[in-house]
Amino acid sequence: MSPVPPPAAAPLHPVSVVGIGADGWPGLSGAAREALGTAEVLIGGARQLDLLPPECAGARVAWPSPLRPAVPRLLAEHRERRIAVLASGDPMFYGIGRALAEELGPEGLRVFPHPSSVSYACARLGWPLEDTEVVTLVGRPAARLAASLYAGRRLLVLSADASTPAAVAALLTARGFGPSRLRVLEQLGGEDEGCAEGIAARWTHPPGDRLNVVAIECRPSADALRLGAVPGLPDEAYEHDGQLTKRHVRAATLGALAPAPGELLWDVGGGSGSIAIEWLRAHPSCRAVSVERDPVRAERIGRNAERLGVPGLTVVTGPAPASLAGLPVPDAVFVGGGLTAPGLLDACWEALRPGGRLVANTVTLESEALLAERHKAYGGDLVRLAVAHAVPVGGFTGWRQAMPVTQWSVVKSSGSGAHSDKGDRS
Repeated sequence: MSPVPPPAAAPLHPVSVVGIGADGWPGLSGAAREALGTAEVLIGGARQLDLLPPECAGARVAWPSPLRPAVPRLLAEHRERRIAVLASGDPMFYGIGRALAEELGPEGLRVFPHPSSVSYACARLGWPLEDTEVVTLVGRPAARLAASLYAGRRLLVLSADASTPAAVAALLTARGFGPSRLRVLEQLGGEDEGCAEGIAARWTHPPGDRLNVVAIECRPSADALRLGAVPGLPDEAYEHDGQLTKRHVRAATLGALAPAPGELLWDVGGGSGSIAIEWLRAHPSCRAVSVERDPVRAERIGRNAERLGVPGLTVVTGPAPASLAGLPVPDAVFVGGGLTAPGLLDACWEALRPGGRLVANTVTLESEALLAERHKAYGGDLVRLAVAHAVPVGGFTGWRQAMPVTQWSVVKSSGSGAHSDKGDRS
């Protein structure tokens, strides 16, 4: 991503961004102290500002709420003065440093990092930082934690407040990870540092300090449904009414869609939302929109997304192609229903960016004929997916064939039109 150019009202001097921990002023380096001591304006949270001694004589300005919209205004208001901004721990790790860099560019900042709460927590726990996954619940739903639950994993949760540990324990228990060990580390690096410990399913500790990190050693219960890290979750993982892309076909479909970090999927004809959900589970930065005309199914998609740890899935209720208007440009499109709706495939193809992938599945002859026609015009791969399951036949075992699925997958080349090169392969 290219650096964002500084705004016209950018400060005349580089903004000092100083990370500060629970140890306050004594824990700061000499350079950080000098930056704060010479600043004419000190901006930060009220708690952070209270950690500074009187010799930091700059005018103290507490962040308003909501914080992000206030950033450009405050920078412009004090642009002729030397500004120092306080941040918790490392400003560039889920901190205000990101917003400031987006406003001013890296050249407009001088960042003085402090050890983050994650660094302190790993030091106390003896956990290698590079092997520890971090999930922030600051301003984010607790449901997103579910996507990181795997047996034996070590997680650190950045808490929103004192109520977060109990919410984490409840979520773990509901998702089949009640035996997990929890440790709540409070005021890390400060004089009042403390730790509470217990098992998620038996968590009874009252709320403690609002500055806390929750350490989780993930342990599933014996009857927990196993959810893997690759596409093709068990069908039992989903609430559905029969409108579900089944496990083996789903895995092949996600393979053709080929999700990559940061990409956006349109899941058209969402059904139970399984394709969009497993696209989102592929990487935390993936994005998806599920379009479903049936409002009952649309609500069900939302429930499935929350239960499986991707509450950020956007669900649009309405018919396609009309409901596609105004959606952000997709990197990939999956059409799982409504293929014969007039104009649907054309709208999806036109919206798709060059280099994007389109995958469509069908089980009907009418839609199969349509896909064969598009394969002839646009190229790509046309395949038939057939799955059979072993079932009892009297005292023996035989195969029961599921309905075969015809799948068309194609990559849109630059300049693709109605008669583009058939050599374009997904």
